[in-house]
Amino acid sequence: MTMNTVVVLGTLDTKGEEHAYLASRIRARGLRSVLVDTGILGAPVVNADVAREEVAAAAGTSIATLVAAGDRATGIEAMARGAATVLQQLHDAGDLDAVVALGGGSGTTLAATAMRTLPVGVPKLIVTTLASGNTRPIVRGSDLMLMHSVLDIAGLNQVTREIIDNAAAAVSGAAQDAPDDPTRLDQDRPLIGATMFGVTTHAVDAARTRLEAAGYSVLVFAAVGSGGEALEALIRSGHLVGVLDLTTTELVDDLVGGVMSAGPNRLTAAADAGVPQVVSVGAMDMANLGPLEDIQPAFRKRNLHQHAPTMTLMRTTIEENRELGRRIAQRVSASHAPSAVFLPIAGVSAIDRPGSDFGDPEADGALFAAIRSGLEDHVALRELPLNADDPAFGEAMADWLIAAIHTFREGKSDD
Repeated sequence: MTMNTVVVLGTLDTKGEEHAYLASRIRARGLRSVLVDTGILGAPVVNADVAREEVAAAAGTSIATLVAAGDRATGIEAMARGAATVLQQLHDAGDLDAVVALGGGSGTTLAATAMRTLPVGVPKLIVTTLASGNTRPIVRGSDLMLMHSVLDIAGLNQVTREIIDNAAAAVSGAAQDAPDDPTRLDQDRPLIGATMFGVTTHAVDAARTRLEAAGYSVLVFAAVGSGGEALEALIRSGHLVGVLDLTTTELVDDLVGGVMSAGPNRLTAAADAGVPQVVSVGAMDMANLGPLEDIQPAFRKRNLHQHAPTMTLMRTTIEENRELGRRIAQRVSASHAPSAVFLPIAGVSAIDRPGSDFGDPEADGALFAAIRSGLEDHVALRELPLNADDPAFGEAMADWLIAAIHTFREGKSDD
């Protein structure tokens, strides 16, 4: 029987004793451990299975070069790249069933950057001092798990041993969980990713019902920034056969500086990965700005809607919609897999209707016109006299995607 392997990733100059203890607790549970050293400055206090020199070489540099540069940020970035390469090599060779690390600020950044390159589903755990704060920059769109260290990772004592023991138990259990467990639901159903916001829920629910009836399992991502990041990561990991990106509101926050941006690479993964996609403009009438009292003065005179005490929505302008339409057209046109854009002529969200708070036909018209003029000919364009939140709109998008995936698969099987 093959022994499951947990990779222990850490800076063995500053936290060598602690990582060695973590590795020993994993082995005590009957698993194999591989200790990878990502330290740079001091001498490692324990021996590594993968030395720091190997990690640096995997990044195309050397420890001596990094030390001579004397730049902490550059060193962390280089060792993170090298560690990512090492982790991928171990995973490809079947020598990585899970990965774990202990870290403060720098160690957590390094480990998280490397771990996020592994596919979704590979257990990833960091015991960190940062787990009780804003963890989004650490997790991003990955399935990375964080455990609060309570104390700094600085020596072994009664508390740190208990925390590390728990981490060893957690990551060992995850490493031994068979990914092809036949009791898991929907294991044979192809996966489709969909995006949803509160103001597009009815359409997405209807699309999901349609797709599930056609034999697919639908993963719904909340379009709140982290959801878009997770969708893009999952597309790139090869898990999805199609994307129903009805709610692209995160592009708005990226443009105007809202609190729910998914970053500048949103709406690029499907094109890069060659995955069929159907895209719309759900909730592009709004930017998400947080509590009313925190809104910058430049936005105070705009059309605002207090959605909740912690969330204020701002209506997008004609100029912003022109730019958003241009970005959508450019990013979808980059795909050579079947792609379509659906335009909801009766409004882009549940509150973008005649007489409602965000009803603005001119702004919507600017968005639609920019998409029409910017889309390349190989992308299908459908315009429906519906609202983006209407169930019939979601069903139409689902029907198009089902047909596109079928045609795409048939074409690939003939190659």
